[in-house]
Amino acid sequence: MTPTAPSRAPRLWSRLRGLSMHAIIWVVGAMIVVPLLYGLVSGFKNTSELSSNPFGLPREWVTANYTGLLASGSFWRQIFNSTVIALATALVTVAASALAAYVFARFAFRGRELVFTLFTIGLMFPFAVAILPLFIMLRTFGLLDNPLGVILPQAAFGLPMTIIILRGFFRNVPGELEEAAIIDGCTAFGFFWRILLPMARPALATVSVLAIVTSWNNFFLPLLVFTEQDWWTIPVGVQQFKGQYAQDTARILAYVVLAMAPALAFYAVAERQLIGGLTAGATKG
Repeated sequence: MTPTAPSRAPRLWSRLRGLSMHAIIWVVGAMIVVPLLYGLVSGFKNTSELSSNPFGLPREWVTANYTGLLASGSFWRQIFNSTVIALATALVTVAASALAAYVFARFAFRGRELVFTLFTIGLMFPFAVAILPLFIMLRTFGLLDNPLGVILPQAAFGLPMTIIILRGFFRNVPGELEEAAIIDGCTAFGFFWRILLPMARPALATVSVLAIVTSWNNFFLPLLVFTEQDWWTIPVGVQQFKGQYAQDTARILAYVVLAMAPALAFYAVAERQLIGGLTAGATKG
């Protein structure tokens, strides 16, 4: 029995929709990968060849653009600064957000939803809105040219999103589990530390990755806080390097590629935890 035209139409539409989705994924992927490959290959050229042959392979591979940067102490210092600040920001953000999310998720008190709403309102305000009062506060407390002047504001601006994610995960933990723990003599903080946090490892990993990536990519705040070169982070270093070698485009591209490499490597390792944590939080309940 041959299918009729009306029955074939949904199949055809489903196939076309699948092909269109694959085409969109390939186009978006190409828009991301092609510039990365272009920067990587162009970093092996000199500036004159980059002008005369912008899209072809190098006639002579200039490895000095990369090896010179890898031998530079300032480049590795910026990598170290960005790593320390990102890890410290993630630690402060996750620790404070986990405690706040636990209270919002497991305790009932008057004004809970109002306070939680005040936290979520923080998502509506970009960092640039608070730049002037933040600078005055940092200067008043002596936190300029101090890594805490970057770590603490980044953690504060990361609280709203982190609390929202962790609160949703904590609320899905069965209440019977908490009751059993209390009967066994576990305190509220003991339940949080010994039972809830180990169960929330996927969500904690997710928010940690988000905090680290956000801190690593932050340019405006380190530029505002640090005037001494010893505490420059990678984004600030890229901007300063671009100003110093404005005529050497190939070397600038090499610097940008090397600056992206740690973040890409970290994301490649943490991608499964990030997606797994978001998926777990979305499918629970």
